[in-house]
Amino acid sequence: MNTETAFAETSEIRADAERLSNIVLEMQRCFVLHLCKELAPGNVSFPQFFLLAYLDQKEVLTMSAIAQKMGHTTAAASGLVDRLENLGMVVRSVARDDRRKVMVCITPKGSTLVRRIREEMVSNLMKIMQYLEPDEQKAWLQIYSKIYDYCQTKDCRSFPSSAKR
Repeated sequence: MNTETAFAETSEIRADAERLSNIVLEMQRCFVLHLCKELAPGNVSFPQFFLLAYLDQKEVLTMSAIAQKMGHTTAAASGLVDRLENLGMVVRSVARDDRRKVMVCITPKGSTLVRRIREEMVSNLMKIMQYLEPDEQKAWLQIYSKIYDYCQTKDCRSFPSSAKR
């Protein structure tokens, strides 16, 4: 491949990436605005909701696991959990095998909020999917699944400066 061809491909990829970034930002804005309206009555922030959703899948996490998952210090994660605990969304306990370990568990109230928001999200996604042809629906899911898998194996907060295929 010559330099001119490589530059043209890089320019095209960049143009596509810029278009995708605009689309992603607009879609996030759309979903986040709706999520804001849902979370506002309970005064739950986005990071708190994301933690609740994660706890709803895992049931119990240590404070250090929460800090790692959220990309926070343990002290910041503790503040996040404090607020959720005050709202009755989570409870803390100490580990039986090591009393220094603080365990966090979602409550039925927290699970109810997560399930209600997820059901709303599923409903909204179904509306969007009805706009797509069946093969486009499958392609969308396939692409998002591939991106999700990539993000699960990488720290998405620190993408490499140039991705390799």
